[in-house]
Amino acid sequence: MYLSSLSSVARRSGATLSRGTRPPPTTLSTTSTLNTTTPFASVFRQKHASNQQTRSSSHSPMGTPPTNPRKKVTIGTLRAMHKRGEPITMITAHDFPSAHVADAAGMDMVLVGDSLAMVALGMEDTSEVLLEEMLLHCRSVARATRAAFTIGDLPMGSYEIAPEQALETAIRFVKEGRMQGIKLEGGKEMAPTIAKITRAGIPVLGHVGLTPQRQNALGGFRVQGKTSDGAMKVLEDALAIQEAGCFAMVLEAVPAEVASIITDKLSVPTIGIGAGNGCSGQVLVQVDMTGNFPPGRFLPKFVKKYGDVWSESLRAIETYRDEVKSRQYPAPEHTYPIPKDELEAFAETVKDV
Repeated sequence: MYLSSLSSVARRSGATLSRGTRPPPTTLSTTSTLNTTTPFASVFRQKHASNQQTRSSSHSPMGTPPTNPRKKVTIGTLRAMHKRGEPITMITAHDFPSAHVADAAGMDMVLVGDSLAMVALGMEDTSEVLLEEMLLHCRSVARATRAAFTIGDLPMGSYEIAPEQALETAIRFVKEGRMQGIKLEGGKEMAPTIAKITRAGIPVLGHVGLTPQRQNALGGFRVQGKTSDGAMKVLEDALAIQEAGCFAMVLEAVPAEVASIITDKLSVPTIGIGAGNGCSGQVLVQVDMTGNFPPGRFLPKFVKKYGDVWSESLRAIETYRDEVKSRQYPAPEHTYPIPKDELEAFAETVKDV
């Protein structure tokens, strides 16, 4: 492209440039003296002006790239972490900003959970969210995630009918949602489905214990494994989906001691949520742990509130409201200047309008 561009310039200016011959090196800077009549000088001015252009509107909030970007987390990374006993961190995200901050904070995995039904779409529970809605949010998260391993949650109704249906949905999450793996709920009964998906080369994160999509069959959001028989069922489910090919599994709402025993019996990582710190890693819903909700909202026992995003956002927006009402905002530093003579000319022109 370099030679082609210079050849074109040379032809227009009457100069010649032999094939395979590079021109003598030229040092250019913003203080260089250029012959403004040459096409090359014109091209340089245009490109330089373009580079110096200042945006006057909102744009992608990616910001300055980190000086030492993290290496991409892969299945191999997660297996190595599990082997050396390093806890795996996972958090949910449902859009570009929540994924951007999760990735910047160093999360190992980002889950586009079906909990977005409630925290992003205002629904009553996860059973309402549609496949197309999940794919939309997955694409948004994928655009912001550079290092974390991304997982998309298959919504209720998109994988239970048959393994073929589940595989078709999983493929859409990878191709359209740009996810690197998928998550689905269920134990022994879902093993054939998990095997079907993993044989197609798509990583599967399992989910046993409390499975929210089936909360109506469980009698609500109830802790699982509180009896010997119940704990054995959770273990049997975990072993079955491990055998089917899950690279890891979520253990939700299981007594900590039970979760620790199950974790020890498995060869793949467990990601706990309400299952104690004996699991291989932990996951929380981002909106819950950052405190991005009004006072009085119910929180499960296992949630620790690490921030108060709601109060900070409320304070900022209320201050903005007050400054607009009092005309403190926008101040002169928030506006764009115009040369005095141009303003006077404009004012004179519109006198009779």
